[in-house]
Amino acid sequence: MSKLFSTKHDSNNLDIATLLLRVFPAGFMLSHGYPKFMKVLEGNFEFGDPLGLGPAASLILAAFAEFICSLLVILGLGTRLAVIPLIITMLTAAFIAHGDDPFGRKELSLLYLVVFVVLFLTGSGRFSVDSALASKRR
Repeated sequence: MSKLFSTKHDSNNLDIATLLLRVFPAGFMLSHGYPKFMKVLEGNFEFGDPLGLGPAASLILAAFAEFICSLLVILGLGTRLAVIPLIITMLTAAFIAHGDDPFGRKELSLLYLVVFVVLFLTGSGRFSVDSALASKRR
């Protein structure tokens, strides 16, 4: 019972928590990014233009963030850099693409946003490619 109320941090538990926080949300984000990535590969650039960059540029940036960067986050490879496009994409989704929508339409993008900000602050954790590469350098 005392462990449930303890404020001490178990390093192993934090690394497992970081792994779960990386793999599952980024894996779920792939379901948003994969169709966009396939549209880019097929040359179909019909897409919204929330930032005024043009539909093709907006689609390419969204596909890069939601598919490529999500894969990097899952692997824990360049995690802090990989979440930056995801953070920007979720900010765009929540406050521009769904800016006038009710909270329920923004909720998922805000949830992803918080997860990606936390990963930016914590890094990828011990169970990641980043950690393996850092261990080799030592």
